[in-house]
Amino acid sequence: MNNEKIPYKIYLTENEMPKAWYNLRADMSKKPAPLLNPGTHRPMTASELSGVFCEELVAQELDNDTPYFEIPEEIRDFYKMYRPAPLIRAYCLEKKLSTPAKIYYKFEGNNTSGSHKLNSAIAQAYYAKKQGLNGVTTETGAGQWGTALSMACSYLSLDCKVYMVKCSYEQKPFRREVMRTYGASVTPSPSMETEVGRKILAEHPGTTGSLGCAISEAVETAVSSDGYRYVLGSVLNQVLLHQSIIGLETKTALDKYGIKPDIIIGCAGGGSNLGGLIAPFMGEKLRGEADYRIIAVEPASCPSFTRGVYAYDFCDTGMVCPLARMYTLGSDFIPSANHSGGLRYHGMSSTLSELYHQGLMEAVSVKQTEVFEAAEYFAKVEGILPAPESSHAIRVAIDEAVRCTETGEEKTIVFGLTGTGYFDMMAYEKFHDGKMDDYVPTDEELALYRSRLPKVE
Repeated sequence: MNNEKIPYKIYLTENEMPKAWYNLRADMSKKPAPLLNPGTHRPMTASELSGVFCEELVAQELDNDTPYFEIPEEIRDFYKMYRPAPLIRAYCLEKKLSTPAKIYYKFEGNNTSGSHKLNSAIAQAYYAKKQGLNGVTTETGAGQWGTALSMACSYLSLDCKVYMVKCSYEQKPFRREVMRTYGASVTPSPSMETEVGRKILAEHPGTTGSLGCAISEAVETAVSSDGYRYVLGSVLNQVLLHQSIIGLETKTALDKYGIKPDIIIGCAGGGSNLGGLIAPFMGEKLRGEADYRIIAVEPASCPSFTRGVYAYDFCDTGMVCPLARMYTLGSDFIPSANHSGGLRYHGMSSTLSELYHQGLMEAVSVKQTEVFEAAEYFAKVEGILPAPESSHAIRVAIDEAVRCTETGEEKTIVFGLTGTGYFDMMAYEKFHDGKMDDYVPTDEELALYRSRLPKVE
């Protein structure tokens, strides 16, 4: 088809919105390694996990074989408030770069949370409500997940307790206030409210916190409070399942115009956005139906894919969660207080880790100032102020488009724009004032964290 006929924004109708989530694990011949009980090192059972997670979410978490899970009608109705999300042809960016590449981005910022996180938040809140629970607990890094969950819980009349990484709590006060507007309680982590928080503060006085710390506090609160369960915004299989709606919509929109991408790019922290975006494309790749170059982009300050090791590790700093086999920097790794808030997790989704380990996808890390240079450039050219997390994907998309300019190749590039950056203006301010640094952990630092990994036979 003549690409000039492709609109700037490709919208799907409500009827074209997916009616089922896609479980990528069903097409993996080698499945992700199971979660292990930290005490016995045996695979976690449904009964063990149900003390922490909602029962139906446990079933989704452990199911490696069912390819599709029907999306309940109540969730589909909620999705219709902001979905289907547009797939946008970046004509202006292509022109500015003078590139023969064709660039598309899936924009997930059309809701108050400003990100893709609402796709899983409403699903997890729905299953908690269906189970008759009083509320849920969670952690949040940049605040996008906490905001999304507070919205979902408000909609379903559930209590919501959020532990927010301390540096983000201080850097993003407006994100915090949106959560409180929707009725959530928000606590900077690590805190003195939990036993594990007090322990972490005693060992690391003045720490700016990490997602691993906040997870520990949220899990402790959930298991010690009647009628509560813990929910998570990334990393777990159930989250990647819910986020597959991103990739399913993207593929449907591309198929409408006969477009086949060559390169698919997503930012990578715990894996929710990346896993959701690539799901149907990776499925085709696993089934031998098509091939794509898939690139995960992570911050150089928290490089779990590019400098981590593939091993069993705790999912949290307090070591109260199950062990997961993943690319990890070590559960007690606390990254610098950078502005890639949602990408500051020490590990990576077990599913994505296994795919990366098999060589089915690539990973690159980028420095913070390079990311914000791309963010500002994109904002000026495309008119959307991107979140710092999304801007990691933008950075590499621009780099790949420039490479096409140099080689003359007409590649089609698709990347995920996970959300907007309007609550991240302190980060933009530091970038503009020249006060942003590019801290990268040393090999010696990472070796120390690796030396503390649990010994699993």
